[in-house]
Amino acid sequence: MSYNLLKGKRGIIFGALDENSIAWKTAEKVFEQGGKFVLTNAPIAMRMGKIKELAEKTGSEIIPADATSVEDLENLVAKSMEILGGKLDFVLHSIGMSVNVRKGNHYTDMNYDFTTKGWDVSAVSFHKTMQTLYKKDAMNEWGSIVALTYIAAQRVFPDYNDMADNKAYLESIARSFGYFFGKDKKVRVNTISQSPTPTTAGQGVKGFDAFISYAEKMSPLGNATADECADYTLTLFSDLTKKVTLQNLFHDGGFSNVGVSQEVMEAFIEK
Repeated sequence: MSYNLLKGKRGIIFGALDENSIAWKTAEKVFEQGGKFVLTNAPIAMRMGKIKELAEKTGSEIIPADATSVEDLENLVAKSMEILGGKLDFVLHSIGMSVNVRKGNHYTDMNYDFTTKGWDVSAVSFHKTMQTLYKKDAMNEWGSIVALTYIAAQRVFPDYNDMADNKAYLESIARSFGYFFGKDKKVRVNTISQSPTPTTAGQGVKGFDAFISYAEKMSPLGNATADECADYTLTLFSDLTKKVTLQNLFHDGGFSNVGVSQEVMEAFIEK
């Protein structure tokens, strides 16, 4: 249902790969609510995904960009404002990658070149994106910047590997840069800590099915889907949340505040 919640608003959406991705779902819903946007992803990811389908569906243009390249980001921001006809109102950073996870390297035996690459893609790219937006004065007042994260930034999930470190750093960047963006430009910066979600990237984590099953049993409302996360993201892009900033917002069916659930206890009770 459309409420024209984002009518007249313009933005950039990073990371839409296929219909399973949160960025893809968010783009569809932003379009439904009257928003206009540019889609972007790394050139290699674009070759793997279906982003052209999404662009056609939403009447959007695609600008390839490596989010670890300041030069690419400067080009992305400048061209986006040109295409959209002005400053931006929202940005979604939905990017994450661990080469160590892909290569099956255990956390106690990491390749540090891989670590650095994953850190740059998953976390430092958020700083580079915001620094580019800030320096180019590309955001309208009361604009909103959102990045996606996971509770492994605060708690141990052994198989999440160095992505946990990347997410912790990402959340810190959101707070630190968000302070300056708020003070100087009246722009909001928040992270959404989403339930484990069966996206293409998420399913690359070892034991992911068990992750999802456990979280479902622990969460009073059950796991939040990619579609529901897109809805929540829209509220942060809208004018209804103008004073929400520097927050790590848990969107996980209550998982983050549950010590143990009845369902999990029952699994350990001897029959």
